[in-house]
Amino acid sequence: MEAITIPPVRLAEHESWLLLREAVVGRLAVVVDDAPDLFPVNHVVDHGTLVFRTAEGTKLAATVGRQVAYEVDGYDPGSGEAWSVVVKGRASEVHELHDVLEAMQLPLFPWHAAPKPRLVRIEPTSVTGRRFHAAAPGAATTPRSAPT
Repeated sequence: MEAITIPPVRLAEHESWLLLREAVVGRLAVVVDDAPDLFPVNHVVDHGTLVFRTAEGTKLAATVGRQVAYEVDGYDPGSGEAWSVVVKGRASEVHELHDVLEAMQLPLFPWHAAPKPRLVRIEPTSVTGRRFHAAAPGAATTPRSAPT
């Protein structure tokens, strides 16, 4: 018996922001030495932006002043429903004193115990999301043949 495929549903931007607020951790995609790289990062939503903490190093150097992508996703095993949200935008370090003081009040606690004194804000140029029904564990999928 062939499984019924339910197409993905595109999420409204406000739904994507709700999922971003609920997500605990995401993946920051940057370019390092002309190659893509990913960093797991916990974040907080702040006035239509994403903020995360970091330290001096590769992640900070590859992020500040550059276009980045940030992705979060989730899965509900009870319903079999999965979702994914991608934020693309420009990252900047929070420097202004009032912005730093305000950002320090955000409920943002890095998982890694090392000090993370630098605050980075991603100003989105696009926020997209989709929700889809995940394939059952062990379900075989048949790849489509390429058009001839």
